[in-house]
Amino acid sequence: MSLAVRNEGAKVNSNINVTPMVDVMLVLLIIFMVITPMLQNKVNVDLAKTDNPTPMADADKEDAIVVAVTRDGSTYLNKDRVASNELGAKVRDLLTDKPGKQIFIRADARAKYLDVENAIDDVRTAGVDSVGLLTEKRQTPGT
Repeated sequence: MSLAVRNEGAKVNSNINVTPMVDVMLVLLIIFMVITPMLQNKVNVDLAKTDNPTPMADADKEDAIVVAVTRDGSTYLNKDRVASNELGAKVRDLLTDKPGKQIFIRADARAKYLDVENAIDDVRTAGVDSVGLLTEKRQTPGT
């Protein structure tokens, strides 16, 4: 009587199946591509270009108060459209619990000067002492 020897090691498959991993990565990529544009919390404006802009890191914070003036003269407080005659009152309401807060103005480069000036005046009459004007660095050819 002899023993039957089975060679189980010869049947082991050492290849890694990457198909499920690729499927998961594709789903994640699609999710991030869809969600990323929704995370934008700013009104789209073409900022004025300057040679030496002053960096204002506080404008990117989540609790920053940003007033945007678009090309067509519309005024936005953070993401919400505001009538020009209501801007001062809404800013005053936001500043009731944050005295001494700085307000940032994002004005389109082609916006009318009067619209930007009126927005700054409304913010200043609401009691804001510090107003920051946001600009972008001018790109020089060859850099």
